[in-house]
Amino acid sequence: MTDINDILDDLVNLAGDESDVSVRDVQNKIGHRGAGVFLLVPGLLGMSPLGGIPTVPTLMALVTAVAAIQIAIGKSNLWLPNVLADRAVDDDRLERAVSKGRGPAQWLDRHFGKRLDSLTGDVMVRVAAAICIALAATCPPLEVVPFAALIPLAGIALFGLAITLRDGAAMLVALIYAAGALTAAWMLMP
Repeated sequence: MTDINDILDDLVNLAGDESDVSVRDVQNKIGHRGAGVFLLVPGLLGMSPLGGIPTVPTLMALVTAVAAIQIAIGKSNLWLPNVLADRAVDDDRLERAVSKGRGPAQWLDRHFGKRLDSLTGDVMVRVAAAICIALAATCPPLEVVPFAALIPLAGIALFGLAITLRDGAAMLVALIYAAGALTAAWMLMP
């Protein structure tokens, strides 16, 4: 099981080693533990008010698809385009962000990650990634309906959370939600 606080500790150590920390640095440091994060973050960004900006849901869906395809085929280290991998943040900013994330991370570590282990194995993670690809594919056509892309992006975020925390109960919730989200997306498509 991966504790979120362990990942945050790694990020603090990385910030101490570098003056600027890139996405590539983070990816190299957290390795396979970060696969779910590359689904969770685009899902959350698409669900935020940013998701109301035209093309942002499609961009988040594209980022999701790039990560999910690699997860689905079993790659342990995800390839990222240089334009994304080279994005960097000042180490002080990263440390402040990690500090703000400690409380929620402790709550997540306390309440998630210890249930239904059979739903968090390698095969199920690949299935979840394939479902995320399907959810991402619905985002571009849903952009014509204001905030409708939030529906599949929420499902992607749920899968990202379940994979990151290796929590089978969260995976079950994500599976159920995804079934409803794909149905709703089909009904809402113009």
